[in-house]
Amino acid sequence: MRRSHVAALATLAVFLLVQLGALALVEPFRSAGYQTVEDPSDPANSLLYLVAILVATGVMLAAFRFGVDGLIRGLIVLSSAFLAYYVLSVLLPPVVAVGGVNGFAVAAALALSGALVVYPEWYVIDAVGIVIGMGAAALFGISFGLLPAVLLLSVLAVYDAVSVYGTEHMLTLASGVMDLKIPVVLVIPLTRGYSFLDEEDGGEQSAGGDGAGSESRDGDAREGPAPADRDAFFIGLGDAVMPTIIVASAAFFLETPSLGVPGLALTLPALTAMLGTLAGLLVLVWLVMKGRAHAGLPLLNGGAIGGYLVGAAFSGVSVVRALGLTPYL
Repeated sequence: MRRSHVAALATLAVFLLVQLGALALVEPFRSAGYQTVEDPSDPANSLLYLVAILVATGVMLAAFRFGVDGLIRGLIVLSSAFLAYYVLSVLLPPVVAVGGVNGFAVAAALALSGALVVYPEWYVIDAVGIVIGMGAAALFGISFGLLPAVLLLSVLAVYDAVSVYGTEHMLTLASGVMDLKIPVVLVIPLTRGYSFLDEEDGGEQSAGGDGAGSESRDGDAREGPAPADRDAFFIGLGDAVMPTIIVASAAFFLETPSLGVPGLALTLPALTAMLGTLAGLLVLVWLVMKGRAHAGLPLLNGGAIGGYLVGAAFSGVSVVRALGLTPYL
């Protein structure tokens, strides 16, 4: 029971860091011109991103099948360096600039990615994961308008359920990334002295979304120790990032009064979206601790969207406007 509480509290803390970090980056990213699409309100953006996810999933599964997963690890480490630079470029002062590039941010991003290569212990993976998670959520949040964000999260929740309970290929993917020791999964130690580097078989892991749930290495949740008896709890970074997109999008696109928290683009709809995500996370952890793999995004995205709509309603915003449907009606 104590381990279950540790898993729940530590995972809540990690999710909260990603959410607060994304809200702290919303305005700096806007000022830096980091919006990634020309028309954030275009629903087609969601479709393009979904296609990109499907392609990336297929490539990763193929890489694991043909034994070239080292290439995937290299790409993830490189992507982590780029995302870390985006975050650090707005946080670190440009004291040293080369060709308009923040030298300090480049050095810090390379140091983080280098640590992943040289010493991918659980706290290194988690630290890098939190940094790139808040950066990714903020980037997508200011790039996906309200309707595209809701559509994306809804479709991903359905896809996640199908890929975990139906085709089960997400379980295969989650199992494969464990050996790579990259910040695609976050590691929550449940025992003192736990070392991810000492895991010979990658341990028991989460699966769903990008890994929310619990399974053994071969994907059979019935084998191995019960989740609460394991040395670590694993949850996918995507499970923290995806619902946070609507948190950042609500703060950026929905015109409601700020709650006045210094350094955070926090509004009531953004706050209730956060609370909805965390409520879904608590249910998810409870289900996982019962001993089988679960899709994370139906609960997490559902909680985020539901919480967002509640906050919008209390802010006096109609459902039509909150969902970004006004231009179409």
